[in-house]
Amino acid sequence: MFLAVMGVMAFSAQNAVAQDEQAAEPTATEEVAAPAENLDGPEEVPMHQALKTKFIEGGAGFMALVIACLILGLALCIERILYLGFSKTNTKKLLAKVEDALKNGGVEAATDVCRNTRGPVAAIFTQALLRLADGQSLEDVEKSVVSYGGVEASKMEQNLSWISLFIAIAPSLGFLGTVIGMIQAFDAIQVAGDMSPNVVAGGMKVALITTVGGLIVAVILQIFYNYILSQVESLTIEMEDASISLMDVLVKYQENK
Repeated sequence: MFLAVMGVMAFSAQNAVAQDEQAAEPTATEEVAAPAENLDGPEEVPMHQALKTKFIEGGAGFMALVIACLILGLALCIERILYLGFSKTNTKKLLAKVEDALKNGGVEAATDVCRNTRGPVAAIFTQALLRLADGQSLEDVEKSVVSYGGVEASKMEQNLSWISLFIAIAPSLGFLGTVIGMIQAFDAIQVAGDMSPNVVAGGMKVALITTVGGLIVAVILQIFYNYILSQVESLTIEMEDASISLMDVLVKYQENK
C-alpha cells in the first residue's frame, strides 16, 4: 500500500512538472491577454495546488522521502492506538466476576471468565489461574503474574522504536535537503559569477522547504508518540493494580477453601 502511494505521488509530481513546463511556453496571444486578466489582482490558489507546488519546488526526491516517513509513522501510530484501545478492560468488573466464579465454580470457572475477556489484564489473570489450577503455590503464581505482566507490557510497546526512528529521520532528511539546496545555490553563484538574489533564490527555496517539511512531520509524529506513551503508562499502572487485587482474591480463596 505504501509503495503504491509513493508511486502515485511520484507520478503526480512528474505530471505536475510536465504541466508547468508546458505552461511556461505561452503563445503570443496569451502573453498579450495575460496583463488584462491580472487587472483584478492575483487569483487565489487552492490549498492542494499550493502544497503540490511546494512539494515540487522542494525537490520531489527529498520531499517524497519526508512524506514516506509521515505515512509510515502515522500508520504505526494508528495501529498502536487501536491496539491500546482494544486492550482496555474494566478491571473492577473483571475482578468481581473472577471472585464470584471462584466462589461458585472454582478455578476452572474463573479461568473461563478471563479467557472470554479481551485485554492484557485478562491474559495475566488467565496465566495466574492456570498455574493455580496446576497446584502451584501462591508464590509461584505471583512470580508468573510478574513475568507475564512484563510480556504484556512489551507487547504494548511494540513498534514504538520505529515511530521514534521516523521522528528522527524526518528532520534529518530536511536538513540534508537544506545542505543540498545551499550547495546548489553556491553552484549557481559560481556559474553566474554574481551574488544577486535571483541567482541564490532557487537553492535557498529548496533548502527552506525541505527543512520545514521535515520539521512538520517530526512534530506531528511526536504528538502521536507522546499520546501512545501516556496510554501505555496508564495501562501498565492498571495491570499492576489489577495484579495486586487478583493476588488478594486468590489468597482469600485459598484461605476459605
